[in-house]
Amino acid sequence: MMRSVTINPAKICQPIGAMYALFGVHAAVPLVHGSQGCSAYPMRMFNRHFGEPVQVAVSSLGEDASVFGGKKNLVESIKNVIARRHPELIGVMTTCLSETIGDDIDGIISEGNYEDSKVVPIHTPSYVGSHVTGYDNALKALVTHLSEESEPANAKLNILPGMVNPGDVIEIKQMLDPMNISYSILSDISETLNAPLMLPKPPFPRGGSSVAELEDCANARGVIALCEHAGGSAAVYLKGKYGMAADTICPIGVANTDHFLDAVGDMTGAKIPYSLERERGRLIDAMVDVHMKTCGKRAAIFADPDIALALAEFVTELGMEPVIVSSSTASRKFLQKAKSVTDGEILNGRDLYELQRAVKDNEVDILFGNTKCTPIAKDEDVAFVRCGFPVYDRVGYHRYGFMGYHGGVYLTDLIANAILEWGERG
Repeated sequence: MMRSVTINPAKICQPIGAMYALFGVHAAVPLVHGSQGCSAYPMRMFNRHFGEPVQVAVSSLGEDASVFGGKKNLVESIKNVIARRHPELIGVMTTCLSETIGDDIDGIISEGNYEDSKVVPIHTPSYVGSHVTGYDNALKALVTHLSEESEPANAKLNILPGMVNPGDVIEIKQMLDPMNISYSILSDISETLNAPLMLPKPPFPRGGSSVAELEDCANARGVIALCEHAGGSAAVYLKGKYGMAADTICPIGVANTDHFLDAVGDMTGAKIPYSLERERGRLIDAMVDVHMKTCGKRAAIFADPDIALALAEFVTELGMEPVIVSSSTASRKFLQKAKSVTDGEILNGRDLYELQRAVKDNEVDILFGNTKCTPIAKDEDVAFVRCGFPVYDRVGYHRYGFMGYHGGVYLTDLIANAILEWGERG
């Protein structure tokens, strides 16, 4: 039964997802067209999850701008960011306030002359969708405004990772590199949000997708979105406008990683090397090793839509039963696909109060979720595996990936150890 009130909300606002995408672009500055709190809160969340300093600019809309419009604030903010940071890219994100008062950021930006900096408008009203929607909107805006078709084609493969951890992006790279193919990760947070501490400190973190890569993505031979809800719109745009091959696969678990590598091979003609076959064998061996611990366990999964679905498929490979598959981002696609991976309860765009009720009713053994799910695991006395965003009650989570065969081994061990620790509590 649907309630008319949200209790313990599970989703995060759109601008945070857009920032996530922009942090993966080298020398990019996210600029929030809104109040100061719309930048302070996200920065705190990123600091806690990644343990990295992040910088977000804000146009600081106040009472006057709320009434008369924020054009002056936005223009001055863009000029200040360029003067102080000299970025290659500025992503201007809207907020509830700027969308409600009707500021035309596209028109305002088109009137300006911003020297060598690209300025891209991104619409992210927080009263619609979630952080996943914001990431999807941001990535689509980047490829829409920056991609340029040219000759000859670059024969690259575009990989759109979605809202995953730096460790996941590293796992993807470690699968693609032995295949000797040329690829671009859009956007690439593997170094920008997992940076080494070295002196002298660069003005921007090393790594990330370059603006040139975003411009050149139109000339690739294909695109694979790892998360359909967070990057899928950009993949659809690239396929529709430039006619490149496109697919959507979240490579968590054996079958999904097989599918991912098959898609890479189909698009590029590359063969799967023996080293990856060995990695696959290690994952299967790890799964067999823990089968007696995982078989028959009842799992509740809470994550972003694509991650939740992939995790549900993987725990099934481990002999577990996904009795609850839940996402805070409401989606018809998620609902349809979830029905194919579980006969249990599906929570589509629901809150954590509803999740806890479902965990209690379904006699769950193990819960997958972010830090906000920790109280549920404690209250209901179930094993707990942290996944998704944000995770700030454990150190180093962002450094490791669940994707690929190697990431699957790590995830398998994580699940088995969580079950063992739960059993030790008696």
